Amino acid sequence: MAITFTDLHTESGLKSLDQHLSGKSYVSGDQLTMDDIKVYAAVLEKPGSAFPNASKWYDSLASQLAASFPGKAVGVRIGGKGAPVEATPAKAAPAGDDDDDDLDLFGDETEDEKKAAEEREASKKKPSKKESGKSSILMDVKPWDDETDMKKLEEAVRSVEMPGLFWGASKLVPVGYGIKKLQIMLTIIDDLVSVDTLIEDHLTAEPINEYVQSCDIVAFNKI
Repeated sequence: MAITFTDLHTESGLKSLDQHLSGKSYVSGDQLTMDDIKVYAAVLEKPGSAFPNASKWYDSLASQLAASFPGKAVGVRIGGKGAPVEATPAKAAPAGDDDDDDLDLFGDETEDEKKAAEEREASKKKPSKKESGKSSILMDVKPWDDETDMKKLEEAVRSVEMPGLFWGASKLVPVGYGIKKLQIMLTIIDDLVSVDTLIEDHLTAEPINEYVQSCDIVAFNKI
């Protein structure tokens, strides 16, 4: 069954993620999956101490991504319009929640803490690796003419899937003479996705070029 997270840039979104990760090492199962990569890309920065489970998961994922992509990242950040998430005191769990499953999960968490301690010791002996960077992009997708079916154009654009690519909100913007362009947000993991390759080999190549004439980058921000 699919797991849904929303508004991960807000306190309520991070709280939902933190609760889900209670007693878990990963979002789905006991190994790193694409579910973790998708959620990682949606979290703008490391969760604060008010979200200990999400914070530990974020550190673990960043460490594994850094090991897979050893290139030196710039490590830049950008500001957003959303209100910052403020740390809040952790709430005690209800007494009725202490069942056998919780005990088993707690055991797994203890093992992860042991591994984390070993990694911290190892990091003292080696230069620290930067976590893989992410970028937020605003793109204009232009149709051929006013007769282009913009609904099918957007469906074709969103049909492009690759590791590290996450489509976001979109809207149609009038250009003139009855023509509208699609303006769409996307988030990428820099080491996994090349914007040039995305545009040249997918968005403006067959069969999507039946609807898409060209693509322009309106804004490109490092996260």
